[in-house]
Amino acid sequence: MDAMHDVFVKVIARQDVLTAEAPSSLLYRMATNTCLNVLRTKRRRPEVLDGELLLRIAVLDDAEDRTAARLVLAKLFRREQESTATIAVMHLLDGMTHQEVADAVGMSVSGVRKRLRVLRARLHTMEAEAQAPAAHHGRMS
Repeated sequence: MDAMHDVFVKVIARQDVLTAEAPSSLLYRMATNTCLNVLRTKRRRPEVLDGELLLRIAVLDDAEDRTAARLVLAKLFRREQESTATIAVMHLLDGMTHQEVADAVGMSVSGVRKRLRVLRARLHTMEAEAQAPAAHHGRMS
């Protein structure tokens, strides 16, 4: 969906070029390049997946699921500065760049990256710990 949106934005911005003889070839090239860029970005920046996880938590409908999600987030942010939660929301949910987040919270870009990296590592550790007892229990039965 993001790639499709980006292609249409590019088409609107370059509509003067689309009046040429072969607009479909330009459209195909724009779509292909945009999709390839999306795939490259996902490989280079896997933290987007963490943002998707947080977004799924944010839109939970079931009260029990929301309560469990709150406990996970409380545990994740327990030892963090309050600004770390703000950084995570701005970058992972709001889609702000590292530079935009750094400007908003008054930190350096490297400081924002470090906070997100540490937070991501803690989240992965928590996931591994949560899966380990389940895997261990499965071997016991």
